[in-house]
Amino acid sequence: QLQLVESGGGSAQPGGSLRLSCEASGYGFDYYAIAWFRQAPGKEREAVVCIRDIGGAIYYEDSVKDRFKTSRDNSKKTAYLQMNKLTPEDTAVYYCASGTYQCSPDRWQYHYWGQGTQVTVAS
Repeated sequence: QLQLVESGGGSAQPGGSLRLSCEASGYGFDYYAIAWFRQAPGKEREAVVCIRDIGGAIYYEDSVKDRFKTSRDNSKKTAYLQMNKLTPEDTAVYYCASGTYQCSPDRWQYHYWGQGTQVTVAS
């Protein structure tokens, strides 16, 4: 079982950057995919990007492909989401999720979730 804790959220101006971290404790981090989801006010939770156990990212949100990058350090049991060129449309609560071996945009495939971290982009 995994416990996930996100950090690194906050406020940024349009065009700015933030880096989110997702630190895991428990067993299995090395073997699971790690996905990042976000949920804006009044909207459904959506998949942003996922990274496989050995690396290699799959982007589910076209608007972030050239701006966001995900990575992981299995030795630290931590995944990262580097967000660049932020826009107000990126404002949301960001969640990391895990517990599946295969990446999927379907939130119900993931058994473990962090508590979420707020990202607000405004001038």
